[in-house]
Amino acid sequence: MQLSALSWSRAATAALLLGKTNAFTSIGQSTFGMSQKIISSSSSLNMSEVNRNEKIRNIAVIAHVDHGKTTLVDALIQQSGVFRDQQQTDEAGKCVMDSEDQERERGITILAKNLAVMRGDVKINVMDTPGHADFGGEVERVLSMADGVLLVVDSVEGPKPQTRFVLDKALKKGMKALVVVNKIDRPAARPDYVVDKCFDLFVELDASDVQTDFTVVYASGIQGKAGLDPEALDDDLGVLFDAIMTSIDAPTVATVATDDLQALVANIDVDEYKGKMGIARITNGSVKNGMQVSLVHPDKTKQTGRISNLFVFDNLGKREVESAEAGEIIMFTGLDAVEIGDTLVTNEAGGANAADPLPPIAVETPTVRMTFGVNKSPLSGREGKFLTSRMIRDRLYKETDRNVAMEVAETDSADRYEVSGRGQLHLTVLIESMRREGFELEVGPPSVIYKTNSETGKEEEPWESVEVRVPEEYNGSVIDMLNVRKGEMIDMGMEGDGAEAYSVISYRVPTRGMLGLRSNLLSATRGTALIDSVFDSYRERIPGDLQAREKGSLLAFQEGEVTSFGCEGAQDRGRLFVKSQDEVYKGMIIGIHQRPGDLDVNVCKTKQLTNMRSANKGITVGVTAPVDMSLDACVEYIAVDELLEVTPTAFRMAKNPDMWPKKGGKKK
Repeated sequence: MQLSALSWSRAATAALLLGKTNAFTSIGQSTFGMSQKIISSSSSLNMSEVNRNEKIRNIAVIAHVDHGKTTLVDALIQQSGVFRDQQQTDEAGKCVMDSEDQERERGITILAKNLAVMRGDVKINVMDTPGHADFGGEVERVLSMADGVLLVVDSVEGPKPQTRFVLDKALKKGMKALVVVNKIDRPAARPDYVVDKCFDLFVELDASDVQTDFTVVYASGIQGKAGLDPEALDDDLGVLFDAIMTSIDAPTVATVATDDLQALVANIDVDEYKGKMGIARITNGSVKNGMQVSLVHPDKTKQTGRISNLFVFDNLGKREVESAEAGEIIMFTGLDAVEIGDTLVTNEAGGANAADPLPPIAVETPTVRMTFGVNKSPLSGREGKFLTSRMIRDRLYKETDRNVAMEVAETDSADRYEVSGRGQLHLTVLIESMRREGFELEVGPPSVIYKTNSETGKEEEPWESVEVRVPEEYNGSVIDMLNVRKGEMIDMGMEGDGAEAYSVISYRVPTRGMLGLRSNLLSATRGTALIDSVFDSYRERIPGDLQAREKGSLLAFQEGEVTSFGCEGAQDRGRLFVKSQDEVYKGMIIGIHQRPGDLDVNVCKTKQLTNMRSANKGITVGVTAPVDMSLDACVEYIAVDELLEVTPTAFRMAKNPDMWPKKGGKKK
């Protein structure tokens, strides 16, 4: 069979860029991409000498946000016989894996989840991962349980910044990737362009010859169809299932002896009756129900115990088993001290023959932090159930048990804690979860985490790679806003044709400049901008402060209840956040001032009454509707000297009392 022009191009490019001169000797023998003969006989990837568990496939589904990953997983579930009939399918609804309330409301995946489906007599363990860069820690954690990845890419947009980040992690672990060009039913689909871009990305990430010779499947997750030709899709996802079986390696099995047990804990779950449960992938050996085991970690004391319950994943749930061998993903109970990063090993005979612990899971360091503390506002304690610093502290440290990319630290104040994460969204999701659980708390504005370069001794700050897709008429506004925040342009171009044409602007921007930028960009482009960003690197800190918000705030002049008469006078000064009958207190932010600088206004004043009355007096002025501020909008809005009060039913912003001017002195 003759090679297509695309296949020749891919193979030739790989040979030139990767220096594999012998690649051309086998080009003519491959039907798509480079031939397997590129691999030398001495390669460590020669699978003929490795024992594998052919009854299992462990795959992680990775993608950029909104590329249809969860919809595709839904289709895999429905076509694998998980649901008994159409009634069960309808009851499950869409986005089955996005089971959390916030996931369904925001339309994104936040937590990585496991499921297992059967294809013939082969079990496929599927790990659904988040697509947003702020939850990259979930992806890094889950990859430790996988043997290969399904890289889902939009048929129009192609690889995006987060695609690069997660794919790089997978390739460095030596995994193969099966590329799924999803949403192929879109009218503007351009599969050849997307496949070329994927190949370029693999080469840029120094993928091996075997990894670069990836299989491509074209699919429409919403229609439940897939095929090897974008113009001729089958009526189901059978082609995708078959590609998983042939393209993703089965797990290696060095030994199945119980003394050689090694299982790295990658996730934690909590059952109301069974307690804390560890989720781990068995790398070597085997485990049995009731077996004496221990949890070991290079930096911790050994914890011993016995397996009380042993489960494997079965469809959307779990099934109890008596034993499991290398390659399987298990869930176990009986060791309440289990933590992510521990290695489960045997403790038979006192652990005399136990294997060594596996390297702990390494994740990228946090880049943004916020302070969480006790709510001290005049309106505190009226709504929440959990108010004290001890309750807040326990909840924050409990979060770090599962959220490996988040860090919590004590501060000089006994009632404030410093919480660090991978981005603003990473932290606001935690705040929203605590609010729904009944917590009241006070959070400070997000700030970046600086670090000192050990070699140069200079202070460095995090930078992000930013890609903005916007109609051409808004190019000037976007570029101006990014330049003001000390951004460096990387690339700029046009994509699409006719009415669907748009500009793609790529920048490298300090994380400091990205804080609060998204809402301003959306306002400047009338909501048309699509903004994607991912952590790039630490670079030398830019001296000075970056531009803060352009306008000041309207502050409540006194404590009391907002009146319609007070709103009439205040709305001429700017846009209000409050409405009639809302309670406010002195220093509370009640709106956006139309000019720079803050302004105190009295929204609690009442109209002076007289004994004279006119039929049409007082009805000439109307009160405009207040600006509805979400949690994310509030966190983006607050400045260095401001705080956000979070309660189960309200968000209130206020000036930080600790930074108010003191009598006879200046601000702290």
